[in-house]
Amino acid sequence: MEQLIIQLISGAVGGNVAGGVMKNLSLGTLGNSIAGIVGGGIGGQILSAVMGGAGGGGLDIGSILTQVAGGGVGGGIALAVVGVIKNMMAK
Repeated sequence: MEQLIIQLISGAVGGNVAGGVMKNLSLGTLGNSIAGIVGGGIGGQILSAVMGGAGGGGLDIGSILTQVAGGGVGGGIALAVVGVIKNMMAK
């Protein structure tokens, strides 16, 4: 459960960082956070599955860093995907 919370929080941060860097894809703070949370949860779970036991157990520093990385990257990717879709629909 702790790993999922870490993934969701880092996903929200990743979504907001990506929104700040890619202004044309930004959905606003709330939209960036929501897209990041969804992407962080999904990205963190995928990374845990790919890494096997390295990201899935305990609260050691390696596990926490894996969860933060997976959540943050997943959040940024989800924001980019949603932002691109939003921009395509606006045309």
